[in-house]
Amino acid sequence: MSTDTRLSVADAQRIARQQWREACEACVALANPGWDSFPATVSDADLEPLGALWLPGDDEPTLEECRPSGVDQWSPEAPVAWGFHPYNRCQVWACRHCAKPFLRYTEYGGYYVDQRIRELDPERIVSGDQDP
Repeated sequence: MSTDTRLSVADAQRIARQQWREACEACVALANPGWDSFPATVSDADLEPLGALWLPGDDEPTLEECRPSGVDQWSPEAPVAWGFHPYNRCQVWACRHCAKPFLRYTEYGGYYVDQRIRELDPERIVSGDQDP
């Protein structure tokens, strides 16, 4: 598969449930519960793209965030809420060695581009999410 492959929310949830595991040596540097910048010292050669929830040409997804009281969207405690930013623009990747799933998102700022990565922990997925 590739990042040009469309995933539904159900696909992403299935991947999270079926492939959740502890990180192996190849992906441990990427295994963080919250969004982190992709480490400059780590290659993504050990990851394979499984697909994306949003593809160029789709309607623009909302920039609205799901923020429970006191939780920042980049926090390790932030829920994975598919119908909200940044999850509605994520790609799903997996470690080529252990299949641990990850979410990837590119943040475009005024003067920078930040590649971010987060473990796709099924325990962080909130119910009642909408398909982007």
